[in-house]
Amino acid sequence: MGEGGENGRAKKTVFVTVGTTCFDALVKAVDSGEVKEVLFRKGYTDLLIQMGRGSYFPSKISGDDGSLSVDHFTFSPSIADYMKSASLIISHAGSGSIFESLRVGKPLIVVVNEDLMDNHQSELAEELAERKHLFCARPQTLHQTIETMDLESLLPYPPGDAMPVVKLINEFLGFPSE
Repeated sequence: MGEGGENGRAKKTVFVTVGTTCFDALVKAVDSGEVKEVLFRKGYTDLLIQMGRGSYFPSKISGDDGSLSVDHFTFSPSIADYMKSASLIISHAGSGSIFESLRVGKPLIVVVNEDLMDNHQSELAEELAERKHLFCARPQTLHQTIETMDLESLLPYPPGDAMPVVKLINEFLGFPSE
């Protein structure tokens, strides 16, 4: 079951990562009352936000009163450990973060940054969502995605097979498929 918290709930951490970017819209979304409330209702106990270069500082809440515990940091030499111990990962649409999350086999919600021009990242996230490897959201729809997500519906990403990824990247770059 994992270790129980003071409120008798098993510890279930949501790890949020924006990588090396600035994605204040995502950090603000996960720091919103509605997202924190729906995460808590879904049984999550801790929210850890890696906020990168962002200028918006989310709240820090101890969770001692039986609510969701919230903490944040800017950078860490390796976020792999945070990913491995998370019950759910919410990530920006960077391919490195996406594939690292899929590699550790964690349920993943990718939040697309609509402020980026020429957004190939969203195409990759949407393609992987269509294949049921992850959920895809926008900052303003994140709480609905969490509310309606069915973790049982996700399919594991086949780790050894890079061909689907190579094919996807080639399609994005406009190369003909074999």
